[in-house]
Amino acid sequence: MPSTRDIRRRIKSVKNTAQITKAMQMVASSRMLKAQQAALQGRPFARLASDVIGHLAADGGDYRHPLMEPREVRRRAVIVVSTDKGLCGALNANLFREAAKYDPATTLFLAVGKKAAQFLARARRKLVAEFAYHDTPTYGECRAISKFAQDLFLKGEADAVDVLYTRFINTLSQRPEARPLLPIGSVEGLRAEAHGGTGPRPGAGVSYDFLFEPEPAGVMEVLLMYLLDYRLGQWLLEAKASEHSARMVAMKNATDNANQLVKDLTLEYNKLRQASITKELLEISSAAMALG
Repeated sequence: MPSTRDIRRRIKSVKNTAQITKAMQMVASSRMLKAQQAALQGRPFARLASDVIGHLAADGGDYRHPLMEPREVRRRAVIVVSTDKGLCGALNANLFREAAKYDPATTLFLAVGKKAAQFLARARRKLVAEFAYHDTPTYGECRAISKFAQDLFLKGEADAVDVLYTRFINTLSQRPEARPLLPIGSVEGLRAEAHGGTGPRPGAGVSYDFLFEPEPAGVMEVLLMYLLDYRLGQWLLEAKASEHSARMVAMKNATDNANQLVKDLTLEYNKLRQASITKELLEISSAAMALG
């Protein structure tokens, strides 16, 4: 049985841990609000961008960009978007469980985030590139990842490119999802992807007429590159919002568990102390009776 001194030391240690997890919870909460706002604010533009690309594809005539050409998928590239740090619950574990489902013999992996690179190295998957990104991904970061994926596709090293990331649903719920990046899909596929693939599309049944100058094919040449970069950037924002939300919840649970453990240890300490005092009183009483 532990002594009262051992319990006091353990109580002090748990209290120090609770202070650390509480501080991490507050930091994650602050970053979470900014990341959530960035992710949610980007979704309307993603819808509009998909609508515009859809009209371009429909009005482009015989023009077909090389990045839009589907082909038989013999080798696939997967961009795995993870966190750089841990302590965010099962977020990365759920993501890596999905990544492990891809056939290692026919899949190339691109790691975005340190945890993804570490997992792919441990799992002995073919890792062809590693990238980093900030809480608010810059256009340069998105462009670098997108350009590398485009080169793989255009050179024939990959017949399709997917992005595996954690989609932000709400503070308590995040879901790993795989989205196709290349080849650029059909009109309806793009629109469904922009709206999460579920539920009716806002404004369904409303038609829009766009006037493109110069011809749609000329606009598509430039706009397709921007759309790829933006779609990837939106998914990175979703992953960051999911990360900070999961970390805040994990640190809150850790803090609550630490506080409860302190209460339990304090109760055990008081019981031992009371038992020790009672024993001493009995010894004193017994000695007094013996002397009397």
